[in-house]
Amino acid sequence: MISVKKHGILLSPTDHEFENNGVFNPGIFQIDNKVHILYRAVQNGNFSTIGYAKTEGPLQLIERNQRPLLIPEFDYEKQGIEDPRIVKIDSTYYITYTAYDGINAMGAVATSKDLISFEKLGIVTPRINYRQYAKLVKCCNHSMNPKYHHFYRLFEQIGLAGEEFRYLRDKDLVLFPRKINGKFALLHRIWPGIQIAYFEDWKELTRSFWEEYIKNLSDYIVLDPKDAFEMNYIGAGGPPIETEEGWLLIYHGVQETTRGRTYHAKAALLNRDNPQIEISRLPTPLFSPSEKWEKEGVVNNVVFPTGHAVFEGELYLYYGASDKYTGVVSTPLKELLHFLKKQS
Repeated sequence: MISVKKHGILLSPTDHEFENNGVFNPGIFQIDNKVHILYRAVQNGNFSTIGYAKTEGPLQLIERNQRPLLIPEFDYEKQGIEDPRIVKIDSTYYITYTAYDGINAMGAVATSKDLISFEKLGIVTPRINYRQYAKLVKCCNHSMNPKYHHFYRLFEQIGLAGEEFRYLRDKDLVLFPRKINGKFALLHRIWPGIQIAYFEDWKELTRSFWEEYIKNLSDYIVLDPKDAFEMNYIGAGGPPIETEEGWLLIYHGVQETTRGRTYHAKAALLNRDNPQIEISRLPTPLFSPSEKWEKEGVVNNVVFPTGHAVFEGELYLYYGASDKYTGVVSTPLKELLHFLKKQS
């Protein structure tokens, strides 16, 4: 078994209005011995902004803003900015997040040079409704997980698919921390799997780009649900970690049980030159909800990893727990890679 240590709750809700309901799913960026934390802050009424905190080392909290770092400014995010992930490529920080307008949850991006001021680039995922998606995905894909074809039927059954401006949910946007073959590499989640998109400029991500992409969606799948712990769907966690053995991807897997859904933390190893090649994945969760505060909250039975830091060979994973808290676990990085290599 891989040794995983749970360090408990790092961030809890406060009396500040912007984060009185939940503080979770943080984007993490490590600079030397400091960990910068951009977390989803939720106030009563399910309105999300991005809060900021900083630690010395992996766990010693030394700074926490009393106001949001990022707030909704545009109609496409008017109900909230959710679940940020963060990387730095060259001299620019890229913050990918879910923009929620009260109906649609879509992928967006903001950039920064200093993590103080930000420029929002807008929605970068497909503005395609479910009927359009159904038509596109049926065009050329014949060997995919059947759930990709059932996506439209699922939303049709609950009365959502017929609305012209209810767009395809595309979430869990995560950039690789460097360009691959000169291009940005972006993981995203069209239910139920994890896909990858390559591009040189964000302006390339037009409607026509995504229409052609969805027609050939099977060509871009990185991981699909495989075992019982992720059979419902999966989604990327924090940015992939480059190692000599390959890209280490921590992701979440959703299991359907008689008591409802349970979110687990999973791990996979991807080829360094072509991340669409899966080397291996753990057959069981890296960790699962076990503490009361992971099992009971706004959403029960959730651990949702979204960022990492490495200190003296220990991989620290920062995660949302029960859509209310930010927790931390750690595991020896070499040990995790060893177990993944054994699965290949």
